[in-house]
Amino acid sequence: MTGPKQTLVVVGAGPAGLTTACAAQESGAWTVTVLEKDPVYVGGISRTVRYQGWRFDIGGHRFFSKSEEINRWWKKRLPGEFIQVRRLSRILYRRKFYDYPLRPMNALGNLGVWTSGLCGLSYAWARLRPVRSEVSFEDWVVNRFGRRLFEIFFRTYTEKVWGIPTHQISADWAAQRIKGLSLSRALIDAFRPRGKNRGEVVKTLIDTFAYPRFGPGQMWEKAADDVRAAQGRVLLDRGVTRIDHRNGRVIAVECTAPAGAVERYEGDAFVLSMPLRESVMALDPPAPAAIREAARQLSYRDFLTVALIVDGENPFPDNWIYIHDPDVLLGRIQNYRNWSEAMVAEDNATCLGLEYFCFEGDGLWTMSDAELVELGKAELAQLNLIEPGRVREGVVVRMEKAYPVYDAEYRSRVDTIREFLGTLTNLQVVGRNGMHRYNNQDHSMMTGLLAAKNLTARDFDLWRVNTDAEYHEEVRRGQEATDPESGGRMVPRTIDRSVDRDR
Repeated sequence: MTGPKQTLVVVGAGPAGLTTACAAQESGAWTVTVLEKDPVYVGGISRTVRYQGWRFDIGGHRFFSKSEEINRWWKKRLPGEFIQVRRLSRILYRRKFYDYPLRPMNALGNLGVWTSGLCGLSYAWARLRPVRSEVSFEDWVVNRFGRRLFEIFFRTYTEKVWGIPTHQISADWAAQRIKGLSLSRALIDAFRPRGKNRGEVVKTLIDTFAYPRFGPGQMWEKAADDVRAAQGRVLLDRGVTRIDHRNGRVIAVECTAPAGAVERYEGDAFVLSMPLRESVMALDPPAPAAIREAARQLSYRDFLTVALIVDGENPFPDNWIYIHDPDVLLGRIQNYRNWSEAMVAEDNATCLGLEYFCFEGDGLWTMSDAELVELGKAELAQLNLIEPGRVREGVVVRMEKAYPVYDAEYRSRVDTIREFLGTLTNLQVVGRNGMHRYNNQDHSMMTGLLAAKNLTARDFDLWRVNTDAEYHEEVRRGQEATDPESGGRMVPRTIDRSVDRDR
């Protein structure tokens, strides 16, 4: 392509932003500047943090996609650097391990005869007296598993992650998250002979997955290096505070540089992956009052990783463990030696990533690093996983706005904002936080790829990216569950409590 290049400004160096930047550069028509708020890392929540030779993720990120375009993009970026990792994750409840996804015989065996009998009676009661109008997540699960199994395997972890009571989360999320599954169906499948004639009821567990040798951050560090190698810029410690727009076009964005000076970046096109709420509030002139109020009402769930260096033999074989015990705050544990040996700095030690879900400013978020390390050590001991004396040291990473929250009104608010942003003809929003959508890493990347294609006048609707309903634990043959309204995955959203229910 000949002629002068146009200027693209990308805000956010996560998967969506960096994918946009790389794809735009590869078209040959754009010079690119990427502005990233974090002072150290690219990759957003898909970063890999370094600490004294140790590496750990902010949440585990497997590299699996049903899109061959995304798979090719990954392999092209890091040829020869992917390893195949054996997948093992389990649930820990009352000091016993349960298979994940849940397998009835394993679960009932661990629960014991008495509790299993009570679970059976609870299930029978749910079948005799079901909730007739399934409005909430709780309704949906209790109808299919009974209340006792719901309390053991569904309530605690769901409420830890989202900070919302399960009776306030919509049933449609349960329908896609645990689609097609009930205790009776699971028991039938458990005893059915395996073979080719099981048809669509067969669920295939994904027992291995691809993973960069040095963690997901290796991918995004390479992408940032590629942008720089093509004469683009990736500038860290640049949080955008103002978006200057006139006559239906964005003219420039402004941010505070590390030295405190205000920097201004003008461009021909702009792609934002910063949180949607922040994007709207940064507009100058300000968006109309109704748009700003819609943005103010968007909320987010925040996230802490307490990474502990543990001496001695590897404490468990899992990649991660879900913690369903209600008497600890801990939500999930990653064991990074089991993701990749290259992530650990020593032979006779490992790094455990303890994950806590919280809201910015709450009691967990405001604890000191030292207090959080002690909390992690105490809860590991309480769960009988690690003796406190084996923990050599720890470090804490706080991740703001890790998960957009999907309350009862989020969709209408996003639609209101989306309609207004559509009047800015050279602006696109991408990614999980940029669109306030429930995207996985590969889906966020796809929005970036399509945004780059739109720069050359192709008309792709990024809001129709099909975020399939599977969570990469199981795949059911011949079936996908999607939200017909949004063209994508259903989300864990709260419900309208005014709905009349027959309990």
